[in-house]
Amino acid sequence: MARVEILQLLVSAVHRFEGRPGDGVPPLPEADLVTTVQVRAGLGIVGDRYFNRPAHRNASITLMAAERFPPSAEPGRVAEPGRAAEADLRLTRRNVLLRGVDIDSCVGATISLDCGTGPVVLAVRSAARPCAWMDATLGPGARRALRDGGGIRCRPLTDGTLTVGPAEFTVLEPAPAKD
Repeated sequence: MARVEILQLLVSAVHRFEGRPGDGVPPLPEADLVTTVQVRAGLGIVGDRYFNRPAHRNASITLMAAERFPPSAEPGRVAEPGRAAEADLRLTRRNVLLRGVDIDSCVGATISLDCGTGPVVLAVRSAARPCAWMDATLGPGARRALRDGGGIRCRPLTDGTLTVGPAEFTVLEPAPAKD
């Protein structure tokens, strides 16, 4: 068990990135960032665009580590050397932003997050691969920088609540050993 911090939660009722990245980044509503989400087993986050979508049930919740954000957080802005980007889930389209755990190493594991109201158990199904939009939203080179650190895609196994703030992170069942 490890103490982590949930920095942001994102629930987007609609797909925000349409067209091509070269067309420009659309407006990203502040209202998509919330302080609490309700998770339903096998369905995802209530109110999110992937909730209860059969094609997304094994990947209805995405988590990302804040430590993995590249140095440029806004299109065209380059951060000072040694300064991490200010993380914003609206730019990556992930649902949960965590600090304090190497979430990308958990592919294949079963994990839980407990914000104090009981654990939310998640089966980590795959890596969340960065797409070309990352270079448009985070800045040039972000897609490459996030190649092995773009987060994870999960299937919720239990109902529960996640909130911004401190949480306990537990690996309930480790990922199978690689041959």
